[in-house]
Amino acid sequence: MPEGSGLSRRDFIKLAALGTGALSFLPGCAPSRSREWIFLSDTDAALLGVVADRIIPPDSWPGGKENGAVRFIDTQLAGPYRRFRSDYRSGLDAMTAACSGKYGRKFESLAPQEQDSFLRAMESGALREGGWTGVSSGKFFAMLRDHVMQAYYGSPRHGGNPGYASYKMLGIDYPPLIGQNRYRL
Repeated sequence: MPEGSGLSRRDFIKLAALGTGALSFLPGCAPSRSREWIFLSDTDAALLGVVADRIIPPDSWPGGKENGAVRFIDTQLAGPYRRFRSDYRSGLDAMTAACSGKYGRKFESLAPQEQDSFLRAMESGALREGGWTGVSSGKFFAMLRDHVMQAYYGSPRHGGNPGYASYKMLGIDYPPLIGQNRYRL
């Protein structure tokens, strides 16, 4: 900052912070993610929600999406599963490209039978179109399936299974937490 400008360092820092914050309100400068997601974009979350419901379909009990699979995956990708971020990014992009190439539509707009057929091709590793780089379609599907199952049957404190829905479905008690006296003996 040039001397004699009449602006103190403190005022300069305040103005710089204000200007940086104001940029986020300009179109095109704001991040494409909503405040709802930590790592995922809204498009990624919508795709994962449909996939989760194909892996664990809803019936009289919640399906994968309703039971928090997308929230779980997003939360874990921001923390312990950080190492899978590039696999998710490239896998979701490849999945979208492969689906568009094969059906000319997004996965979310396919009929349930077409979605199942596409996921079976992913699971077998037979899906080659879409530019699967970094992770094969079979490995990506296995990772997705595992994470959806962890969300569905895991503890709500990790981001999925709100209200212990899967525990109620299975008729089991909530697992005791070490150091917590749930029975007040």
